[in-house]
Amino acid sequence: MSGKPKLHYFNGRGRMEPIRWLLAAAGVEFEESYLEKKEDLTKLQKDGSLLFQQVPMVEIDGMKLVQTRAIANYIATKIDMYVEGMFDLNELLMMYVIQPADKKEEYFANMMDKAENRYFPAFEKVLKDHGKDFLVGNQLSRADVQLLEVILMAEEYNPSILAKFPLLQSFKARISNIPTIKKFLQPGSQRKPRTTEEDVARAMKIFRS
Repeated sequence: MSGKPKLHYFNGRGRMEPIRWLLAAAGVEFEESYLEKKEDLTKLQKDGSLLFQQVPMVEIDGMKLVQTRAIANYIATKIDMYVEGMFDLNELLMMYVIQPADKKEEYFANMMDKAENRYFPAFEKVLKDHGKDFLVGNQLSRADVQLLEVILMAEEYNPSILAKFPLLQSFKARISNIPTIKKFLQPGSQRKPRTTEEDVARAMKIFRS
């Protein structure tokens, strides 16, 4: 990749965080240009930077790429089956913060149930059947990076969520200690904190039509 990729998004996790993870795991330094107000988004839309008039957008190798999955596909090898499952769980966890107050308890229970009984058992089985340190082949791939991300997100809601999954516990420890990823997990890195309702309100001011 020539030069540092430049990430255009608001200052929070959202749909840009998987891209930050992939770049960090690959050891690729990147810059960020934050959208602070509605006008920042409008400027990108008007200057033709956004093919579908929306972010995330990443300037990389002389291109302006949009669509989270298209960007991720460019950065890393495409391993669709596992990654799509991770995107589903990621989306489920990410959407919790925007649920109405009277729906949060029900949503939380459903979210944890799916994590513990649908998604994590599947990835525990993949690791058992594969018998290697990684999900695919015998080297780090996009699937490993995004599984760690979603594990850490789930643990923010339930620190003991991996209690029944010893292989995922070992996987988490192993991938977390890869030097480039370990660096990204340290305080002061470009990894964003858990999204708050204040973050959502700020983002809505930017993205609301």
